[in-house]
Amino acid sequence: MNISRAAQQSGLTVKALRYYESIHLLQPGRSANGYRDYSERDLETLRFIQRARSVGFSVEEVRDLLELHQNPSRRSHDAKLLVLGKLEHVETQLRNLREMRTTLRDLAQRCAGDESPECAILDRLAGGEHD
Repeated sequence: MNISRAAQQSGLTVKALRYYESIHLLQPGRSANGYRDYSERDLETLRFIQRARSVGFSVEEVRDLLELHQNPSRRSHDAKLLVLGKLEHVETQLRNLREMRTTLRDLAQRCAGDESPECAILDRLAGGEHD
């Protein structure tokens, strides 16, 4: 199948398919006229990539997961370690976002938000204190 149909059936864009090919996540065949020719196996790989990316895996993490997926002597332990590592990263991001939210709320509450040039937000970001 051609690239536009493969993109449509995988839920990805044509640009994404070209990118994944350029970084060697996928190597579709070529027809006699030189156009990309995606097989059902290629489509399965694209769907795998799309699902892995949709839950936050980076391209390099997807590469590792694909290698495991395509390895008949893989160990589920290895896949679980990758997922647990990603989960730990997400948990850290969530903690950081909660801290940012708390800081932003505090900054907003400290500022009068009026016509005065005095601004607790700007003072605090500049390293000073203004209460």
